Amino acid sequence: MQNSQKNAPLPINLSPENAWRKSLIGDLPVERIGFGTKRLAGGDGQHTQEQAIALLRHAVELGVNHLDTADFYPSYGGPERSLEFTSLGWANDVVRRALAPYPEELVIATKIGPTEAGLASPDQLRALVEKDLRNLGRDVLDVVYLRQHGLDSVAEHFGALAELRDKGLIRHLALSNVRMHHIAQAQAIAPVVAVQNRYGVGFGRVNDEVLDLCGEQGMAFVPFFAVTAAGRETGGVATDDAVLAIAREHDATPAQIRIAWTLSRGDHVLAIPGTGSLDHLAENVAAGDLRLSPEQVAVLDNLKDD
Repeated sequence: MQNSQKNAPLPINLSPENAWRKSLIGDLPVERIGFGTKRLAGGDGQHTQEQAIALLRHAVELGVNHLDTADFYPSYGGPERSLEFTSLGWANDVVRRALAPYPEELVIATKIGPTEAGLASPDQLRALVEKDLRNLGRDVLDVVYLRQHGLDSVAEHFGALAELRDKGLIRHLALSNVRMHHIAQAQAIAPVVAVQNRYGVGFGRVNDEVLDLCGEQGMAFVPFFAVTAAGRETGGVATDDAVLAIAREHDATPAQIRIAWTLSRGDHVLAIPGTGSLDHLAENVAAGDLRLSPEQVAVLDNLKDD
């Protein structure tokens, strides 16, 4: 399959007054602080769907116009199980119930690939896309990430999604949990508008090169676990003395400092903190107004795990 230029990523070149708070996913304008639906059920998975509906509506009221979701969300991890999680599988249905008919400016990005039986095969991807369309109540999915695991080549899977894009079921294609060679494989097939990998203060810095590549090529970089860091699925906010010290200087929370540092990495970098708390939601959105000094950014830049 040849690389189509339809819906190719646009260079991220926003006016200076908008660059701090706004960016692009492909040709879709988004606030740089979005909302991830992973934690809609709370840290212990006990929040009700009615609470989640109220949270989503409040997020939009606060100006959030970028939702990051997946069919297997919400999910939560148990203590000392940083790589394991329990999937509840109702986030997309709740997004529809909370927000449809959707505001015109709302961008919904979803992830395709993981199933209870493992990574879907290429010929199973259409059924997963159609399920997302039904559950979200959409005719077209704004952004679909191929969430890969264990593949040396993503070409066959990405090619299957590119065919669905050409059929009009998907507007933009993206990648998650990938390395540099996966990006090149996908770009040979169709435009990639965003990459979503693990990344945060002192965490996932092996992805610095991916972040830089995205900036150079007009792709959004969307870190996950930016607040939990090495805690991953267990949730919460990663603790670090340097982060705590800077938080005190700003009268801010450690989570806000981690989000602010995420945004400092480039105008193309987005944040998608998830939470089940209305208070934490407001704090996360407010982090978009927090500016770290060059000295503070340098301190946090030097906290590298790999």
